[in-house]
Amino acid sequence: MKNIHNTPNGPLPIGPYNQATSWNGLLFVSGQIAINPTNGELVLDSIEAETHQVLRNVKAILEASGSGLEHVLKAGVFVKDMNLFGRINAVYAEYFAQETAPARELVQVSELPKFVNIEISVIAVKQ
Repeated sequence: MKNIHNTPNGPLPIGPYNQATSWNGLLFVSGQIAINPTNGELVLDSIEAETHQVLRNVKAILEASGSGLEHVLKAGVFVKDMNLFGRINAVYAEYFAQETAPARELVQVSELPKFVNIEISVIAVKQ
């Protein structure tokens, strides 16, 4: 049976979707952008600040749903500018150690919701 997961610790959905769903031990976290869940404002000071906020949102949703960053199996990273790859990757490495990092794709797209620079979704094991 599919379960729905939402937490006030992450940004509330801005459309007809939930922060996460789970089924049969797997947790699917919707794409997160750099919305500060405390005030609803976008964090766009730098690509580093934006990436940190996105990953804090992912982490909060994972933890509220019975999982954590260490249980992520796959990450999907969508960026507006591939030239930011190195800077994004440096922040990403603060959250995922190389030896246990999940599978991942990072692709450039033409636009993202609210015209942000990065969006990340993950699939994790629910504990």
